[in-house]
Amino acid sequence: MTAINFKREIADTVDHAVERTTRALGAEGFGILTRIDMHSKIKEKTGKDIVPTVILGACNPMLAYEAYTANSDVASLLPCNAVIREIAPGRISVELAAPSGMMHILGDAKLTELAREADMKIQRALASV
Repeated sequence: MTAINFKREIADTVDHAVERTTRALGAEGFGILTRIDMHSKIKEKTGKDIVPTVILGACNPMLAYEAYTANSDVASLLPCNAVIREIAPGRISVELAAPSGMMHILGDAKLTELAREADMKIQRALASV
């Protein structure tokens, strides 16, 4: 089975973990295109509460360009999501999408292999959060 994400649990707050994750991804060439405070949106739209959860849309422009020019269908799988969520007070789960897992969905072996470079960058970023 292909992994869809890489996870790490840390002691922190959601806001600080978002900052740490943003810096770690930046060091690997990923910029943050979007931020969704999912817990706020769920509360706003449904009136229901969930644990603090932030989704960041991360993109490495060069890798995205290479993937897009190899197979334009990849656009529906971009950007890579980073999820930062509270799992207990002071305990945060940082979950970064595995690019090769996402590319595997397209059934394009060349694209999946290209995504392995992105996997390495994502894993290094996660290790440094």
